[in-house]
Amino acid sequence: MTNSVMDRRLTLFFRLAMGWVFLYAGTWQVLSPTFSVAEFLDHTKTFHGLFAVFTGPAVAPFVTFLVKWGHLLIGLSLVSGLLVRVSGPFGMALLAVYYLAHLDFPYVESHVNFILDYHIVYIAVIGYLVAARAGHVWGLDGWVERLPLFRDHAYLRPLVS
Repeated sequence: MTNSVMDRRLTLFFRLAMGWVFLYAGTWQVLSPTFSVAEFLDHTKTFHGLFAVFTGPAVAPFVTFLVKWGHLLIGLSLVSGLLVRVSGPFGMALLAVYYLAHLDFPYVESHVNFILDYHIVYIAVIGYLVAARAGHVWGLDGWVERLPLFRDHAYLRPLVS
């Protein structure tokens, strides 16, 4: 866990900023009756065969549900600082999928991004948040960790510690 006031403030800023990115995307997707991952994944280039599996009529609604609510729950977790250790890896995995879906090797999304783009930066930021125990920096993880349920059941502690 970070010690200096500046470290804690930066950790809080990055946690809230990443939380807002996911929360806004999730809110928009959940409230949009027309959002579907099939439209997005139909335009993949480098790994089109891999992502085409998720655009089928039997699979797309399930994947769309997971993406919508995944964004929303990851955003809520990061903003509140609750279960950051759980939501962080899911957020990193989702961003890695988006990176690969945008990849038109060696460019990502357009000729402006050569091999690297914001998805990779976001993955690194979330990795830092998990490693820095960001949920303990003005978040709910520190409070929840002290509850009797988590204190008395050692197998639950890794979720918030």
